[in-house]
Amino acid sequence: MSEDSQILFGLYVPPHPQPLLSPDANAGYANLRAAFETCRKRIEESDADLIIVYSTTWPSVVGHQIQALKESIWTHVDDDFHYLGSMPYNFQIDSEFSHEYCSAAEKRGLHARTVEYEGFPIDTGSVVALSLLNPDNRIPACIVSSNMYANRSETIVLGKAANDALVSQGKKAVVVVVSSLSNRMFTEHIDPSEDRIHSSKDNEWNEKILEFFADGRLEDLSQLSREIHGQIRVQKVVAYKPAWWLAASMGQHNNYDGEVLAYEALHGSGGAVIQLTPSSGSFGDKEFDEDDVEYYQGDRNVLNKGNH
Repeated sequence: MSEDSQILFGLYVPPHPQPLLSPDANAGYANLRAAFETCRKRIEESDADLIIVYSTTWPSVVGHQIQALKESIWTHVDDDFHYLGSMPYNFQIDSEFSHEYCSAAEKRGLHARTVEYEGFPIDTGSVVALSLLNPDNRIPACIVSSNMYANRSETIVLGKAANDALVSQGKKAVVVVVSSLSNRMFTEHIDPSEDRIHSSKDNEWNEKILEFFADGRLEDLSQLSREIHGQIRVQKVVAYKPAWWLAASMGQHNNYDGEVLAYEALHGSGGAVIQLTPSSGSFGDKEFDEDDVEYYQGDRNVLNKGNH
């Protein structure tokens, strides 16, 4: 763990329910399930005080939402894969931390609010991640939304606010980003045995992304994510925001030990389980083109509102 971060390690996991609900339907699903199990054990063996989940399948429109209901109980059914069955859950949320995170975000200029009422629907990605990584509620969790319209600056500030809250409360965390790599999925039902990455181009770019992760080059990924998005045409809420948030929360550098535990197809999309652990070594920094930001002050004015 770096000196300026309270985060022990970060995980990147897929949002789709197959590893939870039908791991035996495909060897790839079973491989992802086994990778989740490995990460579960590592969390249990760590001294983390909580798990922070940034989920791309919880989109928000106005500002950033943070789950704060101490005990969240419901039954979820995925919109796309409802035929796989229901996902009952009972999650223990660190309500105190969630409120602190909200306050830290507001101090950095963001519009944020907590969600704290029974029956609020927790998204598929968060349900899958917490069910597999923390099945016995050994430690509490915090779930934060991914704003559909947030730009790079806003997302980076949101990531930094997470670490602010950890420092304020003296807590250590494991952070979990729930996101696909490529996200082109088949539009018709397929036999699970025939699942594959939707296109060779998607697979090629997924492999490039995984090389960066394996080398621990998190900030390089953050910097290059716009280019990656342009190539594989995934939704922006999935493509580059997870890299921005993860780098901002853990530390904007390339000093990580990266491990790709699994990479498989999930109904055509690219699903990977990856771990990044802060280290003292570095792959080597480059001169970054994207700027850094500490406080969010709104979108930039690109037009002169005076004389036209």
